[in-house]
This record gives sequence, structure tokens and C-alpha cells, in this order.
Amino acid sequence: MQFSTPIPIPKSNRPIDYHSKVVLLGSCFAVNMSEKFEYFKFRNTANPFGILFHPLAIEKFIGYAIDKKTFTEKDIFFHNERWHCFDAHSDVSRADKNDMLGHLNSVTKSANTQIAEATHIIITLGTAWVYTNIDSGEIVANCHKVPQKQFGKILLSVDSIRESLANVIALLKNNNPEINIIFTVSPVRHIKDGFAENQWSKSNLISAVHQALSLNQTYFPSYEIMMDELRDYRFYAEDMLHPNQIAIDYIWERFSETHISTAALSVMEEIGNIQKALAHKPFSPDSAQHRDFLQKLQGRIAELQSRHNHIVF
Repeated sequence: MQFSTPIPIPKSNRPIDYHSKVVLLGSCFAVNMSEKFEYFKFRNTANPFGILFHPLAIEKFIGYAIDKKTFTEKDIFFHNERWHCFDAHSDVSRADKNDMLGHLNSVTKSANTQIAEATHIIITLGTAWVYTNIDSGEIVANCHKVPQKQFGKILLSVDSIRESLANVIALLKNNNPEINIIFTVSPVRHIKDGFAENQWSKSNLISAVHQALSLNQTYFPSYEIMMDELRDYRFYAEDMLHPNQIAIDYIWERFSETHISTAALSVMEEIGNIQKALAHKPFSPDSAQHRDFLQKLQGRIAELQSRHNHIVF
């Protein structure tokens, strides 16, 4: 007996394996996915500018990375005892101005190389609602708790999102013609915008991304899996907005089935077993039995690393 409606997801014809280099950009669900890639020891980079919620912020960051933008004092501002950049998340903010500029320029330079070398980029779109700085007229990635009266709020249209995504595709393909682009819409509910407004926002994102898709771009239905296959509040965290660990694990499982190679799945199983063994807390750490366990575990790790030398536990 089946108690949900599984969403059919086509298998990728260019799946991720242990030779792949993956870049993840976008909302906090991109971080959830990156944590999974990290756990299973795939080569991946996530959100160098921190969480970016909307497509225009992602487009701007990709442009900065590809163009190797140099940030100067005019690109940052001081508020609540920290230096911030309206194009980056507060996680990137620093107490020292020079430290802030150095960090922005360092991660932008690194991102240039990461995007150029990436085999896959996963872009997670969170919301179509954006905030415009009234003084500059610029759409910001993050308001950094600056008083709300300094911003206007607008909903991006399907056309403007599609245009932004088309720009993203062009930027990435011109820089790295072989890159595989995977779009998804975050399953996180942005209820602070309103219930109907959240659905409106997600609808605009979904409509735009499907219109923008072409060769070597795919859509993975994270949002649809959460809304349909996991249609129950028991799959949400305590805030009832973010997917909980069970939901994240399930969405990752669906992603693995369709976007990770068969050979890589067997390596993932090995790594998962090693991770569980490393997390094991022995009753007698000094016992001969535990020393033997550790020796065998190190042998398994060494054998795995002989096949995949980038893997480090």
C-alpha cells in the first residue's frame, strides 16, 4: 500500500561522481545539500557569499566571481558594530573593515576558479520577493537589519526571473561550456511574506525556471517533493517552516537516485559506514578490542583513499 504520490524524476544523463566538482549557490537549502555532499566526501563548495535567497543576488554573485570583481570601501558599510556588504549574507560580515574587504576579495577570487573548474552547479532559488535600497535604487541580497524604512519590497515577475536565469546560464556557459546546471526551488516556506504571498513567490520561481531551461540544465523538484511526497507537518522543524532532518535525508535520497552515478552510490555506502564507525563511542577506549577496531577502520580509510585521494576524514 502506498501512502504518498512519488514524483517521477528523470535520471541525469551526466550524473555526479567522485571525479565531479560541485558548486552550490542559493538559499539555506543549498547549505543542507552541501552538508550531505560534505558528509559523503564529494568535492563541493557552497555559498562563498553566504546564503543568497533570490535569483538576482545569485546572478550578481556569479557575475562578480567570473569578472573577478575587486571590492573597495564603497562596496561596504558599517552598521551595528560590523562591516557589511548588501550583496552578501551577514555570515560574511566582519568587525574590521580591512578584514571584510580582504575576505570578500579572497572568496570572489576562489569562486572564479571553482566555477571555472566545476562539473556541476546546483542553484537553489528561495524567494521572488526582493528588497530595494531606496537611496541607491539597488536590489540587495540581504538587509543586515538596517531599518526597514530604507527599503522597498517588490515581487519579481516571471519575466524578470526568467531573464535573470538566462543571464546566469549565459555567464556560466561562456565561462565553462561543459558545466551542468541543476536548478531547484527551496522547500523552505517564507511565511513572513504571507501564506498566499509565499505561494505566489514560489510559483513565479517555478514558472521562470522551467521557461529558462535548455540543453544541459535540469530541474530537481525539492519544493514539489516537500509539498507532495512529504505532505505532513511531522517533516518540518520546530519552526514549521524549514524541512527537518528526516525531510532533508529523504530529499537527498531522491536526489541521489537520479543525479548521482551508480558507481558513486557504492562509494557513498562505504563512506557512510566509515562515518558511522568514526562516530562510534566505545565503552572501553583503551581495550585491545577497540585498538583492533581502530586499526581495521584506518585500513578501510586508507584503501578508500588509495582510490579517491581527495577524500579526507
